Amino acid sequence: MDALDLLLNRVSVTRLAAPAPTAAQLDLLFRAALRAPDHGQLRPWRFLTVQGDARERLGELFVEALRLRQPDAAEEALRKARKMPLRAPLVIVVIARVLPHPKIPASEQVLAVGCAAHGLLLAAHAQGLGAVWRTGEFSYDRHVAQQLGLAENEQVLGFIYLGAPEGNLRTPPELDPRYFVSQWDRAQ
Repeated sequence: MDALDLLLNRVSVTRLAAPAPTAAQLDLLFRAALRAPDHGQLRPWRFLTVQGDARERLGELFVEALRLRQPDAAEEALRKARKMPLRAPLVIVVIARVLPHPKIPASEQVLAVGCAAHGLLLAAHAQGLGAVWRTGEFSYDRHVAQQLGLAENEQVLGFIYLGAPEGNLRTPPELDPRYFVSQWDRAQ
């Protein structure tokens, strides 16, 4: 796949089916992620893969977290939380591991992890895989983070759902850069 075609046509794929990416495909996904811009070579990223029965356990963790936040959560909300990880055959947890550094602020490290996640999405699209990066309440839930084994200096940036695309890919909207770009020229 041509690099510009990849960059201009990647879309999020929300309807995903089996099979999960192969070991070789996953290796390429992570190799692409590790090419993200990384000031200071801190490598502030970490990833967890969740597949098979572990997806059901992740769903139960989401239910626990929801019950801790909302003890009177409706049964429908609990059912939805339980099913979230089952929307794809593989879920990758994207984790930012922020390190103290005198010249590289936490925000820059988190941005590097976001770039790594984007690289992973691009590599998935290049291989014909479907992928979507989801955030939401469980991405920011401290109980979820603790149960996933995150340290105090780590945070979940989202969950990337991967699998075979189901149905046709949507066509990305045509955006005009003129509406997002302007020239700055400081006049004296």
